[in-house]
Amino acid sequence: QLQFVESGGGVVQPGQSLRLSCAASGFTLRYYAIGWFRQAPGREREGVACVSMSDTNTFYASSVKGRFTISRDNAKNTVYLDMNDLKPEDTAVYYCVARLHWDSAQTMCVIRDGGIRGQGTHVTVSS
Repeated sequence: QLQFVESGGGVVQPGQSLRLSCAASGFTLRYYAIGWFRQAPGREREGVACVSMSDTNTFYASSVKGRFTISRDNAKNTVYLDMNDLKPEDTAVYYCVARLHWDSAQTMCVIRDGGIRGQGTHVTVSS
């Protein structure tokens, strides 16, 4: 069974940091492009940080650029999202998505549907 399990969400104050993790099972991450998507209540799902299969290119939404960093550890079959200087508008359910053999990070983030997706982890930024 192909599965992603996210962890690391929680409630933080503005300006604080969180690290989200997404562990893959049943498939090998090195053959997949990876993206972190988020969906806030009443809003469409958006790709915020993506990396190509070959790790040669990354893409960040303008709203998170300079604050979020996507990375992967193929040996642990895990992908991470480091989120710094969190803002209330970052509040959302965050999902990781994997798509086989995709090698464009921007396309990975722009296309909202398809791929292997985790169940999501909640991030709340509130004072």
